[in-house]
Amino acid sequence: MKLKLDMHDIYSEGKKLESALAGIMQEAQTKKAKLVEIIPGKGSGQLKKYVLRTLEKKYKGIYHRIEKDDKNWGRIFVHFRWNKS
Repeated sequence: MKLKLDMHDIYSEGKKLESALAGIMQEAQTKKAKLVEIIPGKGSGQLKKYVLRTLEKKYKGIYHRIEKDDKNWGRIFVHFRWNKS
């Protein structure tokens, strides 16, 4: 299962950004998703940096790895590895 979060509509609203990230990470845990695609967009890169920092600080133990898309600079993939139990 793959989940997607497009941040184009909420890029300048701090509380909504925080809750959108928290929501998608919670949904990934609940549904045992293998991948979450986060689209902060290209812009100046500030939103992408914010997303990466937040993932590192708040969600480090939840995901397996983060991949920055080499073909599309405005996209981040968060990979998960769930135990079979």
